[in-house]
Amino acid sequence: MGTRCWALVFLPLCLRAQDPAAVAPNSTPASPPLGVEDKLKLHVKRIIGPTVFLKSAAGAGIQQLRNSPHEWEQGAEGYGRRYGSSYGFNGFKNIVQFGLDSTLREDPRYFATGKKGVVRRAVYAALQSVYCYTDSGRRRFAFARVGSAYSAGFISNLWEPDRVSTVPQALLRGSESIGIDAGSNVFKEFWPDIKKKLRRK
Repeated sequence: MGTRCWALVFLPLCLRAQDPAAVAPNSTPASPPLGVEDKLKLHVKRIIGPTVFLKSAAGAGIQQLRNSPHEWEQGAEGYGRRYGSSYGFNGFKNIVQFGLDSTLREDPRYFATGKKGVVRRAVYAALQSVYCYTDSGRRRFAFARVGSAYSAGFISNLWEPDRVSTVPQALLRGSESIGIDAGSNVFKEFWPDIKKKLRRK
């Protein structure tokens, strides 16, 4: 999908996030706000936690199948470069986000809706990729979350091949990251329900 297509996908989401009350039924998070030290621990976990290595491996595997970027070719060396790129993107994204959400007092956690309705919950979960709760419980555009995704997209130009070390490609990587976050949020929203059904069988 081209950069313009991604922009068409996420621009309405960003605009919609300016009025989060329209999609988020909760007035404030149920959990108390995180301090700077707690935010640091959360982001460190997102950088070196066991699931991060699995996600990076899966992302590198998809890129390997697509042979993207083709300059890195196939084989173990090509896979290693793609794995390092995926892991590095995630690492820098969390480093930048920690600095921003600590400064801007934004909460980096995902908060489940606690309401009913599959569509409503799915929309709420997806849109939480572009809006957030502040430490004071307000809802607003997620400057740290979105800003860190695009920052990591530009930082990754440092190791990407010259052909894809461009502004449009950096913006595309940032948009893809936000899209992945949206999908991850939807999974987080419904996973407790899925676990309950699995346990009943």
